[in-house]
Amino acid sequence: MPESVFDSLVAFSIPDRDARGRCVRMGPVLDTILSAHDYPLPIRHLLAEALILTALMGSLLKGEGGQLTMQAQSASGLIDLLVCDYRDGAVRGYVKYDAERLAAHGSNTALRDLFGKDAHLAMTFDLAEKKQRYQGIVPLDGTDLAQACESYFRQSEQVPTIMRVAVRFDGTHCIAGGLLIQHLPQGEEGRERLHVKMDHPDWEHIAVMGGSVRHSELVDPSLTIEQILWRLFHEESEIRIEPMPALMRGCRCTAEHYIDVLSRFPQAERVEMRADDGLVHVDCAFCSKVFRIEV
Repeated sequence: MPESVFDSLVAFSIPDRDARGRCVRMGPVLDTILSAHDYPLPIRHLLAEALILTALMGSLLKGEGGQLTMQAQSASGLIDLLVCDYRDGAVRGYVKYDAERLAAHGSNTALRDLFGKDAHLAMTFDLAEKKQRYQGIVPLDGTDLAQACESYFRQSEQVPTIMRVAVRFDGTHCIAGGLLIQHLPQGEEGRERLHVKMDHPDWEHIAVMGGSVRHSELVDPSLTIEQILWRLFHEESEIRIEPMPALMRGCRCTAEHYIDVLSRFPQAERVEMRADDGLVHVDCAFCSKVFRIEV
């Protein structure tokens, strides 16, 4: 099969260790998403990291039509809202922030500085096939978003998980990659995990091997994703890999969609929404397009 370099996601499992994972690298699609707004570098870096994590976690969903939404909010930080989602290979993301406060803050842009002390991280899983939705919320702790996501799996799903993310800017272009590994002892995927042990010897072994991945490897376009996995786990008796849908920009905004949404409002409210030109202006935060809708 063709090997994966950019805008690709590969699923893998190590049966003898009851481990599964995902490895992803984004390039052109990431550039497209980031270019929708004139984000300063700290925000671009944060959003790139968030998009990688969203793709890693969202790709764990079974079946078509399922969606993962990752949302981080704060009432006191430089960032008001970070939101990303993943559905069937389509990713999108947006950051709302205080530009003046960020510019005055200087170069110290640690996670705690960006979000403040009261921030939280919410994961919402929409399962299309089962028509179910569930959500987990954890404090936005740690030095980066990856650590916060690890905390979510540990606290909300009791699944031992490690996540690694790397972001590199080369002029106007961005490359980002990530690795997710989880332990599912006794093959308990999809069932209540009554036997989870963070110190299970199989998990300790896989966590050490997977955790040794270098940031430079995740963003090196001369290495395919499959080569990265081989470097990490070639001593295992078996590694199973499965290509996932190619990643693409996932903004779903269309004039037809907004016409349908506006049609649900009473006529009097739609009239109040009109601008001076008699049209309703709808601004998509994800792709920065403005739709002018006649109502």
